[in-house]
Amino acid sequence: MQLFAKIPDIDFMSRRRIAMFLSCVLIFFSLGSVGTRGLNLGVDFTGGMLLEVGYSGAANLTDVRNALADAGYDIALVQNFGSANDVLIRLPPSGEEEAAVVRDRVLDTLREYDSSVLLRRIEFVGPQVGEELTEQGGLAMLFALILIFAYVMLRFNRKFAAGTITALVHDVIVVIGVFSFFGLNFDLSVLAALLATIGYSLNDTIVVFDRIRENFRVIRRGTAESIVNTSINQMLARTLITSFTTLLVLSALYIWGGQAVNGFAEALIVGVIVGTYSSIYVACTVALALKVSPADLLPPKRQEIDDMP
Repeated sequence: MQLFAKIPDIDFMSRRRIAMFLSCVLIFFSLGSVGTRGLNLGVDFTGGMLLEVGYSGAANLTDVRNALADAGYDIALVQNFGSANDVLIRLPPSGEEEAAVVRDRVLDTLREYDSSVLLRRIEFVGPQVGEELTEQGGLAMLFALILIFAYVMLRFNRKFAAGTITALVHDVIVVIGVFSFFGLNFDLSVLAALLATIGYSLNDTIVVFDRIRENFRVIRRGTAESIVNTSINQMLARTLITSFTTLLVLSALYIWGGQAVNGFAEALIVGVIVGTYSSIYVACTVALALKVSPADLLPPKRQEIDDMP
């Protein structure tokens, strides 16, 4: 099935200056939000307490959350663990309150609604562990971007590589900015979603760049801008269908997946939308700004050696 009856003829690159202005505004507000509001870091990064409790029957997570909120733990993360009878509760650092006091208060609160509640496991995540996770997460993204730059540079050239990395950094900053502005919980699942966003956006960008490279070799007449436009239009149906089907799955995950995966789904929904946009307007615009041309993709000329004495 085809999305379009024929290949569209949309002049994307004529609007690239407007798109780049929009991208700069998004990056400016994202960095400003992170700098002023910060991120609502989860227990994985800030440290805190993890309790696993068991019920005699299926636990009602809504009732558990409401009970904890009434006791003053309104930002506790509550999810099923293993079975419907087991519940995992993540609590942020309690300040001056001792861990044993927090544990007893949580258990007493839950037992007011169901006396069958049993404590199965309790763990503490110290601030130092949270700092290590933050550092390791940042290094993971940095190494991913370095390896991607090397890969694109080897497969295409440095101008395409610069466009790719710019688009990926743009996507990561905007997703983080959205989480900062709306105060959404930022935990390890969101960090995983950021890495997945990098992979998704990279895939979109590579597909477009691959078609540009083919058309540079096939279309002899025409400017670099017109060839880039042609390539984007040829891949537009594929890009939109892939993004739409991915968003359908992520929407279902967000609606029915539960609180544990909400952050992951939210980050990827924003990432897919921004990544689709950046693969067209950010990556290609940067490549054109660096004056990419068919000559950049030609193999180097071999020097002929004269064997005559």
